[in-house]
Amino acid sequence: MPLSAIDLLDYAGVAVFAATGALAASRKQLDIIGFLFLASVTGIGGGTLRDVILNLPVFWVANSGYVLICAAVAVLVFFIAHRVDSRWKWLLWLDAIGLAAFSVMGAAKGLAITGSPVVSVIMGVLTATFGGILRDLLAGEPSVLLRPEIYVSAALAGAGLYTLGDLIGLPPVASDLAGFVAAFLVRGGALKFGWTFPSYKSRPGRRPEDIP
Repeated sequence: MPLSAIDLLDYAGVAVFAATGALAASRKQLDIIGFLFLASVTGIGGGTLRDVILNLPVFWVANSGYVLICAAVAVLVFFIAHRVDSRWKWLLWLDAIGLAAFSVMGAAKGLAITGSPVVSVIMGVLTATFGGILRDLLAGEPSVLLRPEIYVSAALAGAGLYTLGDLIGLPPVASDLAGFVAAFLVRGGALKFGWTFPSYKSRPGRRPEDIP
């Protein structure tokens, strides 16, 4: 049975996110078990949270091929990571590809299960970002949420455009592609050009005697 575009995005997203987890392990000079663990947590973390929230059978329990993909990627990176001159740069761009793929895949699953555009977008964002958040937390890297450039908003753009495309009746492939490209361009622009939103600027508090 041929794979659909969503299936291909799903497998590709797991593989790419697993690679970012394994590259993070290489930066910390972990052993092969550390590579396997970080690759798996990053590759399947977001989808696991999505399926738990949607009260679905967790996708990698139903299909252990996802775990095998994470393991294969971890072993591959263990042997070739030293050949990559700038592992941090590779990690960021691979993460952007994974984020784009997962924002579409998560939104598609949320929409198919609930029929709600709001839930669809939320599931897309969670699927795309949670694995990377776990990776950075476990690897002791600066969290993607605390870096200044746009991250979560890129997933929001991808999930939102996919959902909009579906609602207006675009062919599934067109919706998939539009969401993927939107998320990747926003995240890629943030990496390349440092796109950010204005940050919060605190104001001096009032003195007690000035409060009426």
